[in-house]
Amino acid sequence: MTVRFNHTIIAAKDKVRSAKFLAELLGRPEPQPFGHFLVVKLDDGVSLDYIESDADFPGQHYAFLVSDDVFDSLIAKIRDRGIQHWADPRGHRPGEINTHDGGRGVYFQDPSGHYMEAITVPYGGW
Repeated sequence: MTVRFNHTIIAAKDKVRSAKFLAELLGRPEPQPFGHFLVVKLDDGVSLDYIESDADFPGQHYAFLVSDDVFDSLIAKIRDRGIQHWADPRGHRPGEINTHDGGRGVYFQDPSGHYMEAITVPYGGW
């Protein structure tokens, strides 16, 4: 028997802005509507389903394991657009990336205040 992650719902102040922001930075297809969601498709059948919310919600953390070419493109877009980014989850080392486990990683926030992370090697090198 297998267990695979399929989707999660992400609250957004502006679902169009947040979904397009992430899809574009990660080089994903244009987000598609599904009911009252706006869906960003990742690999392996996983999706991030953005829903607009007027409620106050805390910023959540979403980490993405990406290939080196996706990371190169992502960090270039982040820097070209002046998006704040940092090397660790506490915001230390602004403007830098990390090199944990022989890979590269970066943290940044989306327009709704969620904390996004992209890494090229899983923590622990697994």
